[in-house]
Amino acid sequence: MGLSEMIDLDAFRKKAADRKKINKIFLTRLVKEDGRRIDDLFHDAHEQVFSETDCLQCANCCKTTSPIFYQTDIERVAKALRMKPGLFIDKYLRIDEDGDYVLKSSPCPFLDAENYCSVYHDRPKACREYPHTDRKKITQIMDLTLKNTLVCPAVLQIVERVQRSLEKAE
Repeated sequence: MGLSEMIDLDAFRKKAADRKKINKIFLTRLVKEDGRRIDDLFHDAHEQVFSETDCLQCANCCKTTSPIFYQTDIERVAKALRMKPGLFIDKYLRIDEDGDYVLKSSPCPFLDAENYCSVYHDRPKACREYPHTDRKKITQIMDLTLKNTLVCPAVLQIVERVQRSLEKAE
């Protein structure tokens, strides 16, 4: 996928759904592998995929999911919007089934028509770290990684590259 190509989200969703079972088996198996080796494979694939990916051509994460908003996130975004944190919570957030603050609606109210984030420099930690494929000890978040293969085309590519790397090594 080239940097300027729009992503066909319908085709992505179909492919991700078709591969979900295979990816679940694969990612579950990785938990038993050497964590540092798996981190290295994911980090390399992450760098490769994101050197070829323009998230502005997709923004499916911002269109379909909500980050968790921690208190520091709420205060930072509210300040950027020149709002009191309580008003920010009332206007934009709800408490989910896990007791976390998340957005009331999707797509994200801070996403504009060109897929730019109006609070980008003050965005929540979860947005800053998404899609988490470059974190240490990635084997601890294989369930989240599987979920993200259904949201982010880059994550699906990263998982496929890691899988190919491991197949070559066997």
